[in-house]
Amino acid sequence: MEIKRNILLNPGPATTSDTVKFAQVMPDICPREKEFGDVMEFVSKELTNFVGSNDKYTTILFGGSGTASVEAILSSIVDDKTILIINNGAYGKRMCEIAEIYNLNYVEYKSSPIEEINLNELEEIIKTHNSKSLSGDKNLISHIAVIHHETTTGILNDIKAIGSICRKYEIDMIVDAMSSFAGIPIDMDEMNIKYLASSSNKCIQGMAGISFVIASTESLEKTKNIKPRNLYLNIYKQYSYFKDNYQMRFTPPVQVLYALKQAIIEAKEETIEKRYERYKECCKILWAGLDKLNLKKLVNEKASSMLLTSIIEPEIEGYNFDALHDYLYNKGFTIYPGKVASKNTFRIANIGQIYPENINKFIEVLEEYFTGIV
Repeated sequence: MEIKRNILLNPGPATTSDTVKFAQVMPDICPREKEFGDVMEFVSKELTNFVGSNDKYTTILFGGSGTASVEAILSSIVDDKTILIINNGAYGKRMCEIAEIYNLNYVEYKSSPIEEINLNELEEIIKTHNSKSLSGDKNLISHIAVIHHETTTGILNDIKAIGSICRKYEIDMIVDAMSSFAGIPIDMDEMNIKYLASSSNKCIQGMAGISFVIASTESLEKTKNIKPRNLYLNIYKQYSYFKDNYQMRFTPPVQVLYALKQAIIEAKEETIEKRYERYKECCKILWAGLDKLNLKKLVNEKASSMLLTSIIEPEIEGYNFDALHDYLYNKGFTIYPGKVASKNTFRIANIGQIYPENINKFIEVLEEYFTGIV
Protein backbone atom coordinates (compact mmCIF):
# COMPACT_ATOMS: atom_id res chain seq x y z
CA MET A 1 0.00 0.00 0.00
CA GLU A 2 1.37 3.42 -0.99
CA ILE A 3 0.74 6.37 1.30
CA LYS A 4 0.65 9.91 -0.06
CA ARG A 5 3.78 11.70 1.14
CA ASN A 6 3.20 15.17 2.59
CA ILE A 7 6.21 17.26 3.59
CA LEU A 8 5.44 18.86 6.95
CA LEU A 9 7.56 21.96 7.42
CA ASN A 10 5.63 22.94 10.54
CA PRO A 11 7.53 22.40 13.83
CA GLY A 12 5.73 19.15 14.62
CA PRO A 13 4.15 16.74 14.20
CA ALA A 14 6.90 15.95 11.73
CA THR A 15 6.93 13.92 8.52
CA THR A 16 7.28 10.21 9.31
CA SER A 17 8.48 7.15 7.39
CA ASP A 18 5.96 4.65 6.07
CA THR A 19 7.54 2.00 8.31
CA VAL A 20 6.69 4.10 11.38
CA LYS A 21 3.12 4.59 10.14
CA PHE A 22 2.64 0.88 9.40
CA ALA A 23 4.08 -0.12 12.79
CA GLN A 24 0.72 0.95 14.24
CA VAL A 25 -1.09 -1.82 12.37
CA MET A 26 -0.78 -4.56 14.98
CA PRO A 27 -3.16 -7.15 16.42
CA ASP A 28 -5.28 -5.76 19.25
CA ILE A 29 -3.67 -6.34 22.62
CA CYS A 30 -4.50 -5.50 26.22
CA PRO A 31 -1.76 -3.12 27.39
CA ARG A 32 -1.51 -5.09 30.66
CA GLU A 33 -0.02 -8.10 28.85
CA LYS A 34 3.69 -8.77 29.40
CA GLU A 35 4.21 -8.67 25.63
CA PHE A 36 3.17 -5.02 25.56
CA GLY A 37 5.08 -4.31 28.76
CA ASP A 38 8.17 -5.43 26.84
CA VAL A 39 7.41 -2.79 24.19
CA MET A 40 7.15 -0.05 26.83
CA GLU A 41 10.34 -1.26 28.55
CA PHE A 42 12.18 -1.07 25.21
CA VAL A 43 10.83 2.42 24.50
CA SER A 44 11.68 3.74 27.96
CA LYS A 45 15.21 2.38 28.09
CA GLU A 46 16.14 3.29 24.52
CA LEU A 47 14.86 6.86 24.87
CA THR A 48 17.11 7.18 27.91
CA ASN A 49 20.07 5.74 25.98
CA PHE A 50 19.94 8.64 23.51
CA VAL A 51 20.91 11.14 26.24
CA GLY A 52 22.33 9.22 29.17
CA SER A 53 22.87 5.94 31.00
CA ASN A 54 20.02 3.83 32.35
CA ASP A 55 22.10 3.49 35.52
CA LYS A 56 21.66 7.21 36.28
CA TYR A 57 18.56 8.26 34.33
CA THR A 58 15.11 6.89 33.62
CA THR A 59 12.32 7.69 31.16
CA ILE A 60 8.76 8.16 32.40
CA LEU A 61 6.08 7.82 29.72
CA PHE A 62 2.70 9.55 29.58
CA GLY A 63 -0.07 9.67 27.02
CA GLY A 64 -0.44 13.26 25.88
CA SER A 65 1.08 16.10 23.90
CA GLY A 66 4.50 17.51 24.76
CA THR A 67 3.01 20.05 27.15
CA ALA A 68 1.92 17.15 29.38
CA SER A 69 5.54 16.24 30.15
CA VAL A 70 6.45 19.86 30.94
CA GLU A 71 3.42 20.21 33.20
CA ALA A 72 4.25 16.86 34.83
CA ILE A 73 7.73 18.08 35.77
CA LEU A 74 6.73 21.50 37.05
CA SER A 75 3.75 20.23 39.04
CA SER A 76 5.56 17.21 40.50
CA ILE A 77 9.09 18.16 41.51
CA VAL A 78 9.07 21.75 42.81
CA ASP A 79 8.40 21.79 46.54
CA ASP A 80 8.22 25.02 48.59
CA LYS A 81 11.39 26.56 47.16
CA THR A 82 11.62 28.76 44.05
CA ILE A 83 11.91 27.89 40.38
CA LEU A 84 13.49 30.37 37.96
CA ILE A 85 11.88 30.16 34.52
CA ILE A 86 13.68 31.55 31.49
CA ASN A 87 11.08 33.01 29.16
CA ASN A 88 12.34 33.86 25.68
CA GLY A 89 9.42 32.66 23.62
CA ALA A 90 5.96 31.12 23.62
CA TYR A 91 7.08 27.92 25.33
CA GLY A 92 8.97 29.67 28.13
CA LYS A 93 5.82 31.73 28.62
CA ARG A 94 3.80 28.52 28.77
CA MET A 95 5.98 27.25 31.63
CA CYS A 96 5.22 30.46 33.51
CA GLU A 97 1.50 29.87 32.94
CA ILE A 98 1.81 26.34 34.34
CA ALA A 99 3.72 27.65 37.38
CA GLU A 100 1.01 30.24 37.94
CA ILE A 101 -1.80 27.67 37.77
CA TYR A 102 -0.07 25.39 40.30
CA ASN A 103 0.72 28.35 42.54
CA LEU A 104 4.47 27.65 42.48
CA ASN A 105 7.03 30.09 43.84
CA TYR A 106 8.65 31.22 40.61
CA VAL A 107 10.82 33.96 39.21
CA GLU A 108 10.42 34.83 35.53
CA TYR A 109 13.52 35.91 33.64
CA LYS A 110 12.33 37.53 30.41
CA SER A 111 14.97 37.34 27.73
CA SER A 112 14.89 38.49 24.11
CA PRO A 113 13.14 36.01 21.79
CA ILE A 114 15.67 36.68 19.02
CA GLU A 115 18.98 37.10 20.86
CA GLU A 116 21.07 34.75 22.97
CA ILE A 117 20.43 34.62 26.72
CA ASN A 118 22.66 36.97 28.71
CA LEU A 119 24.32 34.48 31.06
CA ASN A 120 25.86 37.18 33.27
CA GLU A 121 22.43 38.70 33.79
CA LEU A 122 20.98 35.28 34.56
CA GLU A 123 23.65 34.59 37.17
CA GLU A 124 23.11 38.02 38.73
CA ILE A 125 19.39 37.25 39.17
CA ILE A 126 20.27 34.02 40.98
CA LYS A 127 22.76 35.73 43.27
CA THR A 128 20.42 38.62 44.08
CA HIS A 129 17.46 36.33 44.77
CA ASN A 130 19.42 33.91 46.92
CA SER A 131 21.04 36.67 48.97
CA LYS A 132 17.51 37.85 49.86
CA SER A 133 16.62 34.24 50.68
CA LEU A 134 19.41 34.03 53.20
CA SER A 135 17.98 37.07 54.98
CA GLY A 136 14.61 35.34 55.15
CA ASP A 137 12.78 37.40 52.51
CA LYS A 138 12.65 34.75 49.78
CA ASN A 139 12.82 31.00 49.18
CA LEU A 140 16.05 29.78 47.64
CA ILE A 141 16.08 28.97 43.91
CA SER A 142 16.11 25.18 43.70
CA HIS A 143 15.37 24.76 39.97
CA ILE A 144 15.88 26.55 36.66
CA ALA A 145 13.61 25.73 33.72
CA VAL A 146 14.63 26.56 30.16
CA ILE A 147 13.65 25.70 26.60
CA HIS A 148 16.48 24.12 24.60
CA HIS A 149 15.14 24.90 21.13
CA GLU A 150 12.56 27.70 21.30
CA THR A 151 10.41 26.92 18.26
CA THR A 152 8.75 30.30 18.49
CA THR A 153 11.73 31.62 16.54
CA GLY A 154 14.28 28.83 16.02
CA ILE A 155 16.73 30.14 18.61
CA LEU A 156 18.92 27.54 20.35
CA ASN A 157 19.57 28.24 24.02
CA ASP A 158 22.98 27.32 25.46
CA ILE A 159 21.86 24.72 27.97
CA LYS A 160 25.42 23.50 28.60
CA ALA A 161 26.43 26.96 29.85
CA ILE A 162 23.23 27.29 31.88
CA GLY A 163 23.89 23.83 33.30
CA SER A 164 27.31 25.01 34.48
CA ILE A 165 25.68 27.93 36.31
CA CYS A 166 23.24 25.47 37.90
CA ARG A 167 26.14 23.29 39.05
CA LYS A 168 27.83 26.32 40.62
CA TYR A 169 24.73 27.24 42.67
CA GLU A 170 23.51 23.66 43.31
CA ILE A 171 20.35 24.17 41.25
CA ASP A 172 18.52 21.41 39.36
CA MET A 173 18.03 22.23 35.67
CA ILE A 174 14.81 21.36 33.83
CA VAL A 175 15.04 21.39 30.04
CA ASP A 176 12.15 21.43 27.59
CA ALA A 177 13.82 19.58 24.70
CA MET A 178 10.58 19.10 22.81
CA SER A 179 11.98 19.89 19.37
CA SER A 180 15.66 19.11 19.96
CA PHE A 181 15.64 15.63 21.51
CA ALA A 182 16.89 13.08 18.94
CA GLY A 183 17.65 15.94 16.54
CA ILE A 184 20.60 17.55 18.33
CA PRO A 185 23.05 15.47 20.39
CA ILE A 186 22.34 15.90 24.13
CA ASP A 187 24.36 14.52 27.04
CA MET A 188 22.37 14.99 30.25
CA ASP A 189 25.33 14.24 32.50
CA GLU A 190 27.73 16.60 30.74
CA MET A 191 25.11 19.35 30.45
CA ASN A 192 23.94 18.87 34.07
CA ILE A 193 20.29 18.28 33.11
CA LYS A 194 18.20 16.73 35.90
CA TYR A 195 14.87 16.63 34.04
CA LEU A 196 14.27 16.66 30.28
CA ALA A 197 10.85 16.81 28.58
CA SER A 198 10.07 15.75 25.04
CA SER A 199 7.48 13.99 22.88
CA SER A 200 7.10 11.31 20.24
CA ASN A 201 6.26 13.44 17.23
CA LYS A 202 9.19 15.75 16.51
CA CYS A 203 12.86 14.84 15.92
CA ILE A 204 12.40 11.26 17.13
CA GLN A 205 10.09 11.04 14.07
CA GLY A 206 7.26 9.05 15.66
CA MET A 207 3.53 9.72 15.78
CA ALA A 208 1.86 12.25 18.08
CA GLY A 209 0.48 11.02 21.41
CA ILE A 210 3.39 10.14 23.73
CA SER A 211 4.91 12.66 26.12
CA PHE A 212 7.93 11.65 28.19
CA VAL A 213 10.25 12.86 30.93
CA ILE A 214 13.86 11.68 31.21
CA ALA A 215 14.99 12.22 34.79
CA SER A 216 17.98 11.74 37.03
CA THR A 217 16.89 8.87 39.27
CA GLU A 218 18.77 10.43 42.18
CA SER A 219 16.84 13.71 41.79
CA LEU A 220 13.59 11.87 41.17
CA GLU A 221 13.87 9.83 44.38
CA LYS A 222 14.14 13.09 46.35
CA THR A 223 10.62 14.04 45.20
CA LYS A 224 9.02 10.96 46.75
CA ASN A 225 7.57 12.80 49.74
CA ILE A 226 6.38 15.97 48.01
CA LYS A 227 2.66 16.32 48.58
CA PRO A 228 1.01 15.57 45.19
CA ARG A 229 -0.59 18.46 43.32
CA ASN A 230 -1.71 16.17 40.50
CA LEU A 231 -2.96 12.67 39.69
CA TYR A 232 -2.43 11.66 36.07
CA LEU A 233 0.77 13.70 35.64
CA ASN A 234 2.52 12.75 38.88
CA ILE A 235 6.05 11.81 37.86
CA TYR A 236 7.14 9.89 40.93
CA LYS A 237 4.00 7.73 41.04
CA GLN A 238 4.22 7.02 37.30
CA TYR A 239 7.92 6.15 37.65
CA SER A 240 7.38 3.94 40.70
CA TYR A 241 4.54 1.97 39.07
CA PHE A 242 6.45 1.54 35.81
CA LYS A 243 9.66 0.45 37.58
CA ASP A 244 7.87 -2.49 39.16
CA ASN A 245 6.01 -3.91 36.16
CA TYR A 246 6.70 -1.84 33.00
CA GLN A 247 3.11 -0.62 32.88
CA MET A 248 1.60 2.84 32.91
CA ARG A 249 -0.88 3.52 35.70
CA PHE A 250 -3.52 4.50 33.16
CA THR A 251 -4.34 3.28 29.65
CA PRO A 252 -1.49 4.07 27.24
CA PRO A 253 -1.85 4.99 23.53
CA VAL A 254 -1.02 1.46 22.36
CA GLN A 255 -0.59 1.93 18.61
CA VAL A 256 1.45 5.11 19.04
CA LEU A 257 3.88 3.20 21.27
CA TYR A 258 4.39 0.59 18.54
CA ALA A 259 5.14 3.45 16.14
CA LEU A 260 7.53 5.02 18.65
CA LYS A 261 9.39 1.71 19.01
CA GLN A 262 9.92 1.65 15.23
CA ALA A 263 10.96 5.33 15.21
CA ILE A 264 13.57 4.57 17.90
CA ILE A 265 14.94 1.67 15.83
CA GLU A 266 15.26 4.00 12.82
CA ALA A 267 16.89 6.75 14.88
CA LYS A 268 19.45 4.28 16.21
CA GLU A 269 20.22 3.13 12.68
CA GLU A 270 20.73 6.69 11.44
CA THR A 271 22.35 7.93 14.72
CA ILE A 272 21.49 11.30 16.24
CA GLU A 273 24.77 12.78 15.01
CA LYS A 274 24.02 11.89 11.37
CA ARG A 275 20.40 13.00 11.73
CA TYR A 276 21.58 16.42 12.93
CA GLU A 277 23.92 16.61 9.94
CA ARG A 278 20.98 15.81 7.62
CA TYR A 279 18.86 18.48 9.29
CA LYS A 280 21.70 21.03 8.98
CA GLU A 281 22.23 20.19 5.33
CA CYS A 282 18.53 20.81 4.70
CA CYS A 283 18.78 24.09 6.60
CA LYS A 284 21.70 25.32 4.49
CA ILE A 285 19.70 24.65 1.33
CA LEU A 286 16.73 26.50 2.85
CA TRP A 287 18.84 29.51 3.82
CA ALA A 288 20.44 29.72 0.37
CA GLY A 289 16.98 29.65 -1.20
CA LEU A 290 15.69 32.37 1.14
CA ASP A 291 18.67 34.56 0.25
CA LYS A 292 17.93 34.07 -3.43
CA LEU A 293 14.33 35.23 -2.84
CA ASN A 294 15.44 38.15 -0.62
CA LEU A 295 13.51 36.77 2.34
CA LYS A 296 14.99 37.85 5.68
CA LYS A 297 15.53 35.59 8.70
CA LEU A 298 14.40 36.77 12.16
CA VAL A 299 17.23 35.14 14.15
CA ASN A 300 20.89 35.47 13.24
CA GLU A 301 22.58 32.30 12.03
CA LYS A 302 24.91 32.03 15.03
CA ALA A 303 21.98 31.77 17.45
CA SER A 304 19.90 29.47 15.24
CA SER A 305 19.22 25.81 15.94
CA MET A 306 19.28 25.05 12.19
CA LEU A 307 16.12 23.03 12.86
CA LEU A 308 13.65 25.87 12.29
CA THR A 309 13.84 29.25 10.61
CA SER A 310 11.53 32.18 11.29
CA ILE A 311 11.12 34.30 8.17
CA ILE A 312 10.01 37.93 8.24
CA GLU A 313 6.97 38.30 6.02
CA PRO A 314 7.79 40.36 2.92
CA GLU A 315 6.10 43.73 2.49
CA ILE A 316 5.19 43.30 -1.15
CA GLU A 317 1.91 43.90 -2.89
CA GLY A 318 -0.17 40.78 -3.31
CA TYR A 319 1.50 38.80 -0.50
CA ASN A 320 -0.79 37.08 1.99
CA PHE A 321 0.24 34.29 4.36
CA ASP A 322 -3.00 32.33 4.00
CA ALA A 323 -2.66 32.38 0.23
CA LEU A 324 0.97 31.28 0.52
CA HIS A 325 -0.01 28.47 2.91
CA ASP A 326 -2.75 27.23 0.59
CA TYR A 327 -0.53 27.36 -2.49
CA LEU A 328 2.18 25.31 -0.76
CA TYR A 329 -0.34 22.94 0.82
CA ASN A 330 -1.79 22.09 -2.57
CA LYS A 331 1.75 21.25 -3.71
CA GLY A 332 2.33 18.89 -0.75
CA PHE A 333 4.11 21.25 1.69
CA THR A 334 2.73 22.45 5.03
CA ILE A 335 4.09 25.60 6.70
CA TYR A 336 3.16 27.37 9.91
CA PRO A 337 2.71 31.04 10.88
CA GLY A 338 5.00 32.76 13.37
CA LYS A 339 4.42 33.52 17.06
CA VAL A 340 6.48 36.66 17.63
CA ALA A 341 4.44 39.74 18.48
CA SER A 342 7.05 42.24 17.26
CA LYS A 343 7.21 40.92 13.68
CA ASN A 344 4.93 39.19 11.22
CA THR A 345 6.70 35.93 10.42
CA PHE A 346 6.19 32.44 9.13
CA ARG A 347 8.25 29.42 10.16
CA ILE A 348 9.92 26.63 8.23
CA ALA A 349 11.04 23.58 10.22
CA ASN A 350 13.43 21.13 8.57
CA ILE A 351 12.94 18.25 10.99
CA GLY A 352 11.38 14.84 10.46
CA GLN A 353 11.78 12.37 7.62
CA ILE A 354 12.80 14.95 5.03
CA TYR A 355 15.88 15.21 2.87
CA PRO A 356 17.78 17.81 0.80
CA GLU A 357 15.78 16.97 -2.34
CA ASN A 358 12.55 17.83 -0.46
CA ILE A 359 13.91 21.23 0.56
CA ASN A 360 15.18 21.91 -2.95
CA LYS A 361 11.69 21.18 -4.27
CA PHE A 362 10.14 23.40 -1.58
CA ILE A 363 12.34 26.33 -2.60
CA GLU A 364 11.34 25.78 -6.21
CA VAL A 365 7.62 25.90 -5.27
CA LEU A 366 8.19 28.93 -3.01
CA GLU A 367 9.86 30.75 -5.90
CA GLU A 368 6.92 29.88 -8.16
CA TYR A 369 4.54 31.49 -5.66
CA PHE A 370 6.48 34.74 -5.33
CA THR A 371 7.07 34.93 -9.08
CA GLY A 372 3.32 34.63 -9.57
CA ILE A 373 2.45 37.59 -7.34
CA VAL A 374 5.17 40.03 -8.39
